[in-house]
Amino acid sequence: MKKRNINVLFVLLALLLMSSCHFFSRTDKGMSGNEEEDFMLIRYDRLLTEYLQFNSLSALQKMSTNYLPITKVLFEDVLALGTFDDVSIPIKLREYYSDPTLVQLLNDVSNKFPDLTKLEKELAKGFKELEKNIEGLKMPKVYTQISALNESIIVTDSLLGVSLDKYMGQDYPLYQRYYYDYQTRMMDPKQMLSDIFVFYLVSEYPLTLYGATLLDVMVYYGRIYYVVDELLTNQKFEDMLGYTEEETKWCNENKASLWNFMLRNRLLESTDPMLIREYIRPIPSGSYRGESPLLLGIWMGYQITKEYVKKNKNITWKELLEIENNVYFLEQSKFNPE
Repeated sequence: MKKRNINVLFVLLALLLMSSCHFFSRTDKGMSGNEEEDFMLIRYDRLLTEYLQFNSLSALQKMSTNYLPITKVLFEDVLALGTFDDVSIPIKLREYYSDPTLVQLLNDVSNKFPDLTKLEKELAKGFKELEKNIEGLKMPKVYTQISALNESIIVTDSLLGVSLDKYMGQDYPLYQRYYYDYQTRMMDPKQMLSDIFVFYLVSEYPLTLYGATLLDVMVYYGRIYYVVDELLTNQKFEDMLGYTEEETKWCNENKASLWNFMLRNRLLESTDPMLIREYIRPIPSGSYRGESPLLLGIWMGYQITKEYVKKNKNITWKELLEIENNVYFLEQSKFNPE
């Protein structure tokens, strides 16, 4: 089997819509389960596995009633099996997951993630902190699923799905068959928490500027990652990008020369989608230097954001995320690496 498409981290307008995270516009009514204010991580992956492995009618009934919005997203949007109203959908689902590779994947996920209590507590703490600091932000219902190696994160109007099969660890044997090394570094359990909050904030504060420049995109993601970095005190920003210590050192040592390269070649004002992809997408490119780490644009956008916040200490997360004039943002940051 040939290598899969790039495992992508971000959504950049329609132009840079990528496969690792999907945003769907749905009205998620009829969802039963946790209606309390306390956060609860829904282990939908267990329900799916129970149905597939044991042909459990009880599990199928819960999928069709208690968790209907989640089931519809999985069937219709992620796996593209057809409309949920199709009476043959349960059969199609079992046939889809009868592939030996997916059977093994189901078992491996169950063994890898028997308990997600720690993740649940970290998510509860993080979402409550976001609600406290960003007025009007609502905590989504978060669930785990097995997407057959499709999207890593799914975001709808009130749901956020995490595909556990996309976070099995860099050395997971199945990944070695379908992905490149630079992709699998982001498919580790330790990336799950930051990915969830990054994707969630991207869905709440989408980049809507028509004809976005490289600068627009850099500082947009820089602000997103800055907030997540402030939120998750136990994970460093560079770890969220999958950087090694050597790559982090390279970025710091070459920050000034990279910035001068961008200025000298007028890259910041460019709207060229190919150029923007090279600095934003997690794929090797040769625009600056062959040995440079991936996601350089996001790393640089974060550095600009840090400088801006230093000079605007009273700015709130909400105000930071709502900034649209990125040229002014850069000017006010007085960013000038030496």
